[in-house]
Amino acid sequence: MKLMMHSFDLLLLFDYIGTMVFAISGTLTAAQKRLDVFGAIFIGFVTAIGGGTVRDIMLGNLPVTWIQSYNYFFIILAGIVITIVFKTVVNKLRNTLFLFDTIGIGVFTVIGLKQALAFGISAPIAVMMGLSSAVVGGIIRDTLTNEVPLIFHKEIYATACIVGAIIFLIMHYLNVPEVICESVTVISIISIRLWAVKYNITMPHVSLGEEE
Repeated sequence: MKLMMHSFDLLLLFDYIGTMVFAISGTLTAAQKRLDVFGAIFIGFVTAIGGGTVRDIMLGNLPVTWIQSYNYFFIILAGIVITIVFKTVVNKLRNTLFLFDTIGIGVFTVIGLKQALAFGISAPIAVMMGLSSAVVGGIIRDTLTNEVPLIFHKEIYATACIVGAIIFLIMHYLNVPEVICESVTVISIISIRLWAVKYNITMPHVSLGEEE
């Protein structure tokens, strides 16, 4: 069973926004690493579609979502072109992009969760599918550009997605209307992420002994 969003609702709008922002994020990273145009385009694409592609393959939702609709292709391409042509302007909007990126992980967590639940996947695995949708693209981007992926830093990033996913599941099983489940989950993830960054709240690091 496939989860399809037939109407142009708010969640789908944010999905498009998040896809474009992740494409911009990937292209900016490629530019910072001084990759050529092909490298920038490739990194932009894999950042935008990586999470959803891995999720859909694991769920057996084939062909994957971005292949089923040409909208994603043109949205990603637009993000890449905007970044390359207006790199100076985009660089000045980093704080705004950070906000949209945060919105993106919130929305992609919900989309991944709903996709998994529609396939009859158990709750713990559905949480992992939501997390995969939100962060795998960034992991691929950082790995390909020789950076330690953001979710492996001490920042509250993946943790916010997991907490939001649990909130969604609780409301879902209490038969709370879907619109409220989606809205509260996205707002929760955004709030946790912004709160953690504002007050510099991080996850404890793993230590195998006294540091020299």
